[in-house]
Amino acid sequence: MTTDILFEEIGEWGVITLNREKALNALNWDMVKAMRAQLTKWGSGRTTVKAVLVKGEGERAFCAGGDIRWLHDTAKEDPAYACEFFREEYLNNSLIYHYPKPYVALIDGIVMGGGVGISVHGDFRVAGDATLFAMPETGIGLFPDVGGGHFMPRLHDGLGLYYALTGARAKAADCMAAGIATHYAPGDKYEELADALLKTPLGGHAHADIETVLDIYAGDPGHAPVNDSRGDIARLFQGHETLDGLMAALGKDGGDFANTTLSTLEKMSPTSLRLTFEQMRRGHELDFDDVMKMEFRMVRRVMEGHDFFEGVRAQILDKDRNPKWSPAALADLSDKDVAPYFEPLGEAELVLP
Repeated sequence: MTTDILFEEIGEWGVITLNREKALNALNWDMVKAMRAQLTKWGSGRTTVKAVLVKGEGERAFCAGGDIRWLHDTAKEDPAYACEFFREEYLNNSLIYHYPKPYVALIDGIVMGGGVGISVHGDFRVAGDATLFAMPETGIGLFPDVGGGHFMPRLHDGLGLYYALTGARAKAADCMAAGIATHYAPGDKYEELADALLKTPLGGHAHADIETVLDIYAGDPGHAPVNDSRGDIARLFQGHETLDGLMAALGKDGGDFANTTLSTLEKMSPTSLRLTFEQMRRGHELDFDDVMKMEFRMVRRVMEGHDFFEGVRAQILDKDRNPKWSPAALADLSDKDVAPYFEPLGEAELVLP
């Protein structure tokens, strides 16, 4: 049994602690399997657990994502085998989205990638002073998966597409403004809040009981910087049928925000940008489980390509921050070129309960 993730029953709560503090609580395969098995057990009607709380060990991170180094090394040798990690992860994301009992994620610290997948689909996401959200996958040749294709297109004012393409960071106030977090608690009350939740009797209206506690400890996260650019984001990141249309709008605008954003996008994997745009466009019309099936098709093809391995090399392994993307520019591929990433996988399809 892995010690990288811990499970306790405290009062009427099932408590999950991600226990890889030195690795910023990044998810490995054993953690995801253990979490899904425990959530399945707690979700049944034959348990005294009435709600679930998930948190990260230490002060730096809730969960910084998946174990990217392992995925890089494994997928280089056997992409099909590496994708079994994603299969388990996406099954877990779906379980959380459909969970029959209240699910609370304390997302203080870094919350990225896979950490978003085990928090944002739950009922309550409580930001703290150290919260730092991002889906930075286009910078490593991937795309914002773990259900990003469902929740991001549903954020208002084009914020989801903006965060998905640029990998922009969001602290607590921005997470609240965007709807990524449902609640905020200040640092001097955060631990007290966690204790209060676990001591709260959960009757027949558990969601309301939890909401009451969260409201008691709520604070003001302060000014949300994203709101300063919200008008620009809404104007530039909505209403485009193609990525080329979006890029043209940014180039034509000429303002500081547009120029900075364009400079950011030009550093990202062109393949990832086209994949992500199409993922967001399709995901807006799909239910959650169909998004997960779509994303599994996408990631299976990405693991057989070039840019993920080059992105991880440049950003995480060698850290030269100089990836050599292939194709190297958006002009070198079209939206039609990424269409095969969305095709069915036959017997390898993700099958959800």
